[in-house]
Amino acid sequence: MPETLIKVDLKQSPYENEKVHNRWHPDIPMACWVNPGDDFVLETYDWTGGYIQNNDSADDVRDVDLTTVHFLSGPVGIKGAEPGDLLVVDLLDIGAKDDSLWGFNGFFSRKNGGGFLTDHFPLAQKSIWDFHGMFTSSRHVPGVRYAGLIHPGLIGCLPDRKMLDTWNQREVDFIATQPDRVPPLANPPFAATAHMGQLKGDAAAAAAAEGARTVPPREHGGNCDIKDLSRGAKIYFPVYVDGAGLSVGDLHFSQGDGEITFCGAIEMAGWVHMKVELIKGGMAKYGIKNPIFKPSPITPQYNDYLIFEGISVDEQGKQHYLDVHVAYRQACLNAIEYLTKFGYSKAQAYSILGTAPVQGHISGVVDIPNACATLWLPTQIFDFDIRPNANGPFKAIQGGVDLPISQDR
Repeated sequence: MPETLIKVDLKQSPYENEKVHNRWHPDIPMACWVNPGDDFVLETYDWTGGYIQNNDSADDVRDVDLTTVHFLSGPVGIKGAEPGDLLVVDLLDIGAKDDSLWGFNGFFSRKNGGGFLTDHFPLAQKSIWDFHGMFTSSRHVPGVRYAGLIHPGLIGCLPDRKMLDTWNQREVDFIATQPDRVPPLANPPFAATAHMGQLKGDAAAAAAAEGARTVPPREHGGNCDIKDLSRGAKIYFPVYVDGAGLSVGDLHFSQGDGEITFCGAIEMAGWVHMKVELIKGGMAKYGIKNPIFKPSPITPQYNDYLIFEGISVDEQGKQHYLDVHVAYRQACLNAIEYLTKFGYSKAQAYSILGTAPVQGHISGVVDIPNACATLWLPTQIFDFDIRPNANGPFKAIQGGVDLPISQDR
């Protein structure tokens, strides 16, 4: 059996675990070291560090302090790794912890950062999903059941000093263009809630003041939320510091492309079994500045879809120029409206799109003025037929069950 190098106690605060961190900084010490060719297991908290609870209230989603996240296990140092190398990571297996066979999906309130469809869902809501082996279902979203494609939403290596400074400068400058925007344009360093792993004292305080937040994907990987980075996937990461400094967290049981609910996917605590290798000088050899990967050979076998189109014309009828973000938003809204015809609330439909293995595609970006994006909704995840027919939609979902919702304070 592979050795578990990092363990987490879900009853313990992640701030008490020195092998966990929630910022990116080159001075964070390695939590452990491995050799190229080694395989090992890392346990992880859910991305909020256990703040969200398995209950029927969305108050925790409303009140979660987003400056604390994400809690990552690592960094793992790889002996012999040097800047310019490629770190090859094989995701051999991924699973839920035995004492936490459930996950959550949520929408943040507008006052706590909002999300992709904040204008339509301004209040915090939550759904709980139970795991039944490889399948999941929810007491809050009836009529659906699907196989999980478990994956880390967040995985990457430590930046060097030059890269950290570049991130902070470009994001702080970007925030300054619209400082009062909700959601904000980016998240600047925030020392008060930083957890710098084994770094202590004045060094920890200095690093916390400039540590990059873990919210976005960047050149090193990070919070990419790619559902196909599941068991059997192989990832090639650029190395920027000696030892590489590999960290992982934010595990998802299942997710739709785009993670559109933002507190998205089915978030979970769990473990990752991985193996590491090195390609010396691989960044220059292959011209790589962002990670590349081979997807998992194991995916849910859904082969019948309803495909919803969206174009770059927003809900108010405003024309945008080849805007894929607007187009995908419209495809999602079209799918949500369609699902309400079968008895789902809009919130339940939104939760389905965020958690089920839907596919998002950029279908056209050259036909001015409209980009076309598509959302592929697998029909086989439903307990009933959702395809259009001459008799009209069958009201399969009757009232009485909906997502918990919180009022803003």
